[in-house]
Amino acid sequence: MSYRVAYERSIADPAGFWTEQARAIDWIEFPPTTLDRDSRGDYRWFRGGKLNTCALALDRHVDSGRSDDVALIYDSPVTRTVSRFTFRELRDRVAKVAGGLVELGVQKGDRVVIYMPMVPEAAIAMLACARIGAVHSVVFGGFAARELAIRIDDAAPKVVLSATCGIEFSNVVAYQPLLEEALRLSRHSVNHCVILERPQCRAVLREGRDLDWVTWETASSAVDPVPVDANDPLYVLYTSGTTGKPKGVVRDNGGHAVALNYSMKAIYGVDAGDVFWAASDVGWVVGHSYIVYGPLIRGCTSILYEGKPVRTPDAGAFWRVIAEHRVKTFFVAPTAFRAIKKEDPEARLKSNYDVSCLKYLFVAGERLDPPTYHWLDQILDAPVIDHWWQTETGWPICANMAGFPLHAIKPGSPTLPVPGYALAVVDDDGKPVDANVEGNIVIAAPLPPGTFPTIWGDHDRFVEAYWSRFPGYYLTGDGGYVDDDGYLYVMGRIDDVINVAGHRLSTGEMEEIVASHPAVAECAVVGIEDADKGQVPLGLLLLKDGVNVEPAALEKELVQMVRQSVGAFANFKRAVVVKRLPKTRSGKILRQVLRKMIDGNTYSVPSTIDDPAILPEIEATLRDCGIVGR
Repeated sequence: MSYRVAYERSIADPAGFWTEQARAIDWIEFPPTTLDRDSRGDYRWFRGGKLNTCALALDRHVDSGRSDDVALIYDSPVTRTVSRFTFRELRDRVAKVAGGLVELGVQKGDRVVIYMPMVPEAAIAMLACARIGAVHSVVFGGFAARELAIRIDDAAPKVVLSATCGIEFSNVVAYQPLLEEALRLSRHSVNHCVILERPQCRAVLREGRDLDWVTWETASSAVDPVPVDANDPLYVLYTSGTTGKPKGVVRDNGGHAVALNYSMKAIYGVDAGDVFWAASDVGWVVGHSYIVYGPLIRGCTSILYEGKPVRTPDAGAFWRVIAEHRVKTFFVAPTAFRAIKKEDPEARLKSNYDVSCLKYLFVAGERLDPPTYHWLDQILDAPVIDHWWQTETGWPICANMAGFPLHAIKPGSPTLPVPGYALAVVDDDGKPVDANVEGNIVIAAPLPPGTFPTIWGDHDRFVEAYWSRFPGYYLTGDGGYVDDDGYLYVMGRIDDVINVAGHRLSTGEMEEIVASHPAVAECAVVGIEDADKGQVPLGLLLLKDGVNVEPAALEKELVQMVRQSVGAFANFKRAVVVKRLPKTRSGKILRQVLRKMIDGNTYSVPSTIDDPAILPEIEATLRDCGIVGR
C-alpha cells in the first residue's frame, strides 16, 4: 500500500483503517467497535476492548521466545555506566515494582507521580504502573518545587516514586529537598515516597512515609498484568497552559498502543530487533512515546541516555552512542545538533566512529531550521527527516514516513500529514486558505487513536482550549501554510506571528534568514512593541565559537539579508549579540518571556528554564543597547 492510498483510506474510512492496525497488537478482548461517540458526543477509539500496555511491551515478547533479546540499554556517560536489560530481566523487575505498589495500596485507577532522572528505574516505574492499571504522571526530574506541588495537587497520587538526585554534566542536582518542599506546599497528602538512592547523593528518609527503593523492590512480590479497558487512562502528562496552570494531557491505553505500534514501522522504519534511540527525557512526551512505550511495544531495543550532546565528554557523544549500540533510527531535537555544530562545526569528531548503521535521523520538538538541516545533510549518509507533533497528539502529525518510499525532502517542512490526521489551514474566520497562504493549522475530528481524549479533571478546558475556536477542528496552536505539493510548513506558534504595520509576518521565517549567516550559531526573533508600527522584529544572536566579528557590521549585514528576503516592510533593524539564549530544559527558546521582558510587561520565570540567570543577563545587554527601557 502506498502512502497516498493509506492516507486517503485513513481519512475516508478511519474505522476500517484503524481496525486493521488494531489487529497488529495482542488484545485480551478485541474491541467490539473501533470508533464511536460517548455521552458527551466526543469520539472514542476501541471502546469495549481490553488489554494491558505493560504486557504488550514486555510479557508478549517473553512469551513469544524473545526473553533474552535486549529490550533496554542504559547509557550514562555522566556516571560512566552502560547496562543492558533483556525483555525477561525488565519484565521481572517491573513485575516486582508493580507488586510493591500494590502492597502500598495502589490500585487500578490510582495515580502515581514519578519524579526521577534518566535512570532505568524511571522506565520501570512507568511500566509497573501500566501493569496494574495505575495512572502515572511523570514530572521532569529537577522541576521546581512549586511546579511539582501543582502537579501533585492536580493528580492526587497515592505514592511518589523519586530518586536522591539527577546529574547535569558534572553537577549533582539534589531532588529530595525539592520533593520535600513540594510536599510541604501541596494540599494533597501523599501516603508514601519511594526513594532511589544514587551514589552521588545520600537519601534522607522520613520514618513512616519514605522507603528505600532497593529494599522495597527486593522485598516485593511480583504481580501479573491487570486487564484494563481501552479507554482507561494510562498516564497524565502536564504541558504548559496559557492560564499559568499546566494542562494534564490524558493518554488512554488502547488507542495509544495501536498508534505507537503502527508509528514505529510506518514512520520510523524500525521493527522487532532493531535499535531505536530517542535522545529525550522520560519527563517529556517523546520519552513516554519513544523511549518507553513505542519501541518496547514494537519489540525494538530502546536506548535510555543519561547525558548531553556536548560535554559528556565532548561533541562526539551522540556519534559514540550510535556506533557503539548500532542505532538504526535516531530521534532528537534540532537544538542538540546546533550545540554539536557550535562546538564541532566541521564534525571532525564524527570521523572517530562508524555510524554506517544509522539509516534514518528524525528531528522534532522545534522547527528544523534550514542551516542545521543542510549541515546534517552534508555530514550524514542517512536522510535527515523533519517531523512535527505535540504533547497532545502523542505521536507525529506530519512526517516523511520511512515505512513508505521517502518523498523528496524540502528543508523547513515536515512533509505530509500522517495517516489519520485530516490536516487543514484556515484563516481567523475558519475558512480554508489557498496554497502558500499562512493561517491556523487545524485537524478535523476525529483525531486518530493515541491522541488525547481530555484534560485530567477538566473536560471543559479541553473543549474550550482546543475545540471551541473552530468547531469540528482541533486547534494545534501553530501557524503555517501548505505549498502546492501539499507539504506543510510550520512557522511557529500562532502568537509568534507578529503584525508590523498591518503585515502579518512569521518570526520563524526571519529566524531562517538570520541563522543562515555563517557567523550565527543560533538565533531568536521576537516581535516587540513599537509606537508607530505596532510591532517590530528584534533578533537575538548567538555566535559560533571562534568567530570574531564586529557586532555593528554583523547587524548591518543581517538587516540587509532580511530586507532582501522578506522586504523593507518587515522593518527588521536590530540584531543584538548575546552570550546565551533562554531555553527550557527540552531546548525550546522562551520567546514569549523575552517579548514580555523587552516590552516591560510582567512575566514569570518558567520552572522549565535551563538557567534563570540568563534572563537578567540578556536584559542588561539589551538595556546597554537602548532596547530595554526605551
